[in-house]
Amino acid sequence: MVSSPSSTSLIPFFKFNGSQTRTRRLFVAGLSAVLAGLLAVMIFEVVKHTRHRSRATSNAFALDPGFNISAVAALAQTLPARSWEFGTATQALLELYNPEYSVFARSWEFGTATQALLELYNAEYSVFGSQPFPVPTLHPSAIPALAYAQTHITIGTGSNSLANGSGAVGDPASLGVGAVMLSKTNSTFAAACQDEIDFLVSGAPRYINGAISQRVNSAELWADFIYMAPPYLAYFGAATNNASLIETAYTQCGLYREVLLLGSNSSTPSALNSSTTDGRWRHIIGPPSPDLGLWSTGNGWAAAGMARVLATIMKAPAAQNATWKADAVANLTGWIKEIVDGARSSPVDGNLLRNYLDDTTADGMGFGEISGSSLLASVAYRMVLLAPNAFSPASTYVAWADGIRAELGKDDHVTSNGTVTPAVNPLGWWESTPWTSGSPEGQNFVVLMYAAWRDCVSAGVCQA
Repeated sequence: MVSSPSSTSLIPFFKFNGSQTRTRRLFVAGLSAVLAGLLAVMIFEVVKHTRHRSRATSNAFALDPGFNISAVAALAQTLPARSWEFGTATQALLELYNPEYSVFARSWEFGTATQALLELYNAEYSVFGSQPFPVPTLHPSAIPALAYAQTHITIGTGSNSLANGSGAVGDPASLGVGAVMLSKTNSTFAAACQDEIDFLVSGAPRYINGAISQRVNSAELWADFIYMAPPYLAYFGAATNNASLIETAYTQCGLYREVLLLGSNSSTPSALNSSTTDGRWRHIIGPPSPDLGLWSTGNGWAAAGMARVLATIMKAPAAQNATWKADAVANLTGWIKEIVDGARSSPVDGNLLRNYLDDTTADGMGFGEISGSSLLASVAYRMVLLAPNAFSPASTYVAWADGIRAELGKDDHVTSNGTVTPAVNPLGWWESTPWTSGSPEGQNFVVLMYAAWRDCVSAGVCQA
């Protein structure tokens, strides 16, 4: 027979005496602290994402450019498949959603984005003590460009330190600005950024005048390179307070111009200096795949890349007292103006620049297309703010860029799903058939044009 337990032997779960009571109280207090901390993190996440979603997106599509820019921007994120396309999309997203972190921001200072990231993803997560809470994956609503870059950076070595460049030197570097910003909360990105810089400066082949090659296996210069590598060199130099690296970015622009702008004073073979191009650049010089034509997109790559370098030099603290700064600002401004003025004087096709700027023959390669047109229009919008004295009267340049923007709102240039046509095949610039299924880079060039126009309107120089 089992005796009934006495009332004193029945100890409820929450009833303790002596040391047991103290242990239970400590346990309950600790559990409460943990739950309170987790609740604080959850509340912070909601507030943070709401606050930064509002800041990042509220003004992104504030203006109507004459076509469905939100659809264009959405497609621009999904089409890229190669390193330079990912890099271009990252830059487009930054200028579109977070212009305050772009080198074109009027009040932009180096470190602003760094501080924002540290506050969002490090210091404010320290809810359990002095040690930071583990850095989470970037939420797209905070800084879409960095969320995108984080997804598409593939860390490797050498020329492929930030992505697989498929034999290209400059293409992986197009992701460099996003990687530098990400590196402030992730040391893995910091190491990859340094590796990319080391290869650009010391590992890549050089052309006979010292220009860094666009290709790993041969000394070959592409106008495209100027948008990929020099802006990264300048940004990394600014972020690390390295004036010499910023100067290298400027110098490389000049060395490329010596070769690709025929008729300039340069150390290139005389055979390449037989005529002037009125400011416009050849596409590719050097074996094995030269293209001596005045490719519209190539001129856009060069002008837009130099504009980013110029903006960086004008605002980077490390460059402010440099003896070379005045020359760099004057020269870059002049070189950009050469290209834009050359494009403005080129024959057009329905208000769009031709795939090859001077091609009006029947070979089919001179069709009007949206890629180079949009990118060069974006440069015009940026330069009337960056260098108003040189790009004067502003109304002349704005009207020219507005003409291209207005053209995209006509004749079904932007389809119902946001595809912008006609573009040039990004991998077949010599083709005579326009590309109509959506150009990964072309879509992002349209986004860059819209963001530049929107910022120009905000500055009171352009009209909505």
